[in-house]
Amino acid sequence: MRVGLLFGSFNPIHVGHLILANYMAANTTLDTVWLVVSPQNPFKPSSSLLHEFDRLHMVRLAIADNADLGVTDIEFRMPKPSYTIDTLTYLTGRYPTYQFVLIMGEDNLATLPKWKNYEQILEQYEVLVYPRPGSGKIPDAVKEHPKITVVPAPLLDISATFIRKCLKEGKSTRYLLSEPVAEYIQAKKLYQ
Repeated sequence: MRVGLLFGSFNPIHVGHLILANYMAANTTLDTVWLVVSPQNPFKPSSSLLHEFDRLHMVRLAIADNADLGVTDIEFRMPKPSYTIDTLTYLTGRYPTYQFVLIMGEDNLATLPKWKNYEQILEQYEVLVYPRPGSGKIPDAVKEHPKITVVPAPLLDISATFIRKCLKEGKSTRYLLSEPVAEYIQAKKLYQ
C-alpha cells in the first residue's frame, strides 16, 4: 500500500488541508493519505499551538466522512521536536509492507537542505510536492531530484494563522473550516 504522509500542525485543520489531502489521495498513485499531526515543528515556535489532542480531534472530525484519508498521532510519542526522517524511519519499521511517500509544499522544498538527514529522505522516500505561493527559487539539484515529483494540485492560499486571527477577532470563518471543526472550536471557545 502506498501511503502519502501530509505533516502539519493543523492549528486548526482547514479546507485547504482537506482539499490538498483529498486531491493527493484521488489524483496520484497513492492509496491513502495520512495526516500526521505534529506536536511541535522544529522550525516554528510552539507558543501559538493549541494542545495536540485538540488538534488531533479536529483532524478526526474533519476527515470522518472520507475513507481515503487517515490521521496519525505517531509523533506524540516521539522525542520533541519531531523530525521527518525519524517519523518516516519509525513508520517504515512499524509497517514494513507499506511504501510511505512524503507530501510537502513547494515552500518546504526550498528549505529541505536544512532538514535533519534530508539526503536520507531523498534516498529512501518518494516526495510529492504541491505548489505554494511565494515559494521562491528552489535549488535545481533539489527540484530535479528523481525522487521528487511536482503535482499540479489546486493552489489555495488559506492559512491557519489567518483563521486564528479571524476567530480571535470574532469574525466569520464560514467555508474556511469544515462544519464539525467549526462547531468544536465554537463549543470549546478555542483561539479566542
